[in-house]
Amino acid sequence: MSTWIPIIEKDKLIADTGVCALVSGKQVAIFFDGKTDQLFALDNYCPASNANVLSRGLISSIRDILTVSSPLYKEHFNLTTGECLENSALSVAVYGIRVNQGIVEIAA
Repeated sequence: MSTWIPIIEKDKLIADTGVCALVSGKQVAIFFDGKTDQLFALDNYCPASNANVLSRGLISSIRDILTVSSPLYKEHFNLTTGECLENSALSVAVYGIRVNQGIVEIAA
């Protein structure tokens, strides 16, 4: 059973951008896709650049896959699976995310 950790009020999120939250000692990047009204949560750590930067990346769609591009080396990570589109050896963890009474929560 997951423990849900409250992070931020959903109405404080800006569509098509990311924010970073500290969840159980890990940096987690949270993205709000304004077109689909979906939320995504994945590691903020980019394995290609060895830096906590993914929350600053740009959301885009590549071959109908919703992605975030790393701001340093421009790798694209699937927001749903965490897989890197350019390098199958790279991936990031994804986290459960939900809205509960207007509050975004992350599964820890």
